[in-house]
Amino acid sequence: MKAPRWLQRLGSSLMIGGQAVSAIARGRIGMVDLVQELLEAGPGSFLIVLITALAAGTVFNIQVAAELSKQGASSAVGGLLALGLSREIAPLLTATLLTGKVATAYAAQLGTMKVTEQIDAITMLRTDPVEYLVVPRVLAMVVMAPVQCLLFFWMAIWSGQVSSTLLYSIPPTVFWNSVRVWMEPDDLPSMLLKAVVFGLMIAVIACGWGLTTRGGPKEVGASTTGAVVMILVTVALVDVLLTQLLFGQ
Repeated sequence: MKAPRWLQRLGSSLMIGGQAVSAIARGRIGMVDLVQELLEAGPGSFLIVLITALAAGTVFNIQVAAELSKQGASSAVGGLLALGLSREIAPLLTATLLTGKVATAYAAQLGTMKVTEQIDAITMLRTDPVEYLVVPRVLAMVVMAPVQCLLFFWMAIWSGQVSSTLLYSIPPTVFWNSVRVWMEPDDLPSMLLKAVVFGLMIAVIACGWGLTTRGGPKEVGASTTGAVVMILVTVALVDVLLTQLLFGQ
């Protein structure tokens, strides 16, 4: 009995990811391609991350501050917002945004190259397509995902503080003191670790789906959609595991 197509592609993606990580460990990195991919995964995505963080921090804080103000516990607003952002909201929403912005580009680019036989041409030129195409994308996502996540966190915290002061008259000093009291020293490193893992998963699955595209140009769209769905499902499942390991004690 043959394994489902999605399972075969997931296995191929993991093998491609292993090859890419091995190449990175050996220093087989094309710096020109890496800089280009860093720009796409970083500055090219900053605006959407900033806007979403601004909205998420404000909306989350309105919900929290409204309820806590009724209970006379408005001094806890900043701490709850910081915990929610650092432990779950920032890494998950950043991963979702990068999936929509960057992973779709990776899967579509590599899928198009595959169906137009450009990958075969690269192989015939005795160039490893994984080193040439996948390594810069994987490394760019591993570097930029935590940067984007940290940017999301600070923007959301700032927007939360501004909204709580303007809408609920919570003094900024009370808000920031609550953040300092509630947050544990390892909350930010744990958040960045999640972001690194998610960034690696996003790049590996997107590139794997792109390189395993077969058929004509019509299949490129199906591969891109399939990559996004698989990334979102696996990120959600891995998030459960990481949350248990990092915060479940």
